Amino acid sequence: MIAVGDQAPAFSFTNQDGETVTLDDFAGKYVLMWWYPKADTPG
Repeated sequence: MIAVGDQAPAFSFTNQDGETVTLDDFAGKYVLMWWYPKADTPG
């Protein structure tokens, strides 16, 4: 579990434009991450 103030683990994902994004792309910048766990579920 990541706690407030912890350093984010290395990650990569595909953005809305189909481009791969990694944590290194944001070096020296603040990053806010959020996700919706039920976004891909029915109902």
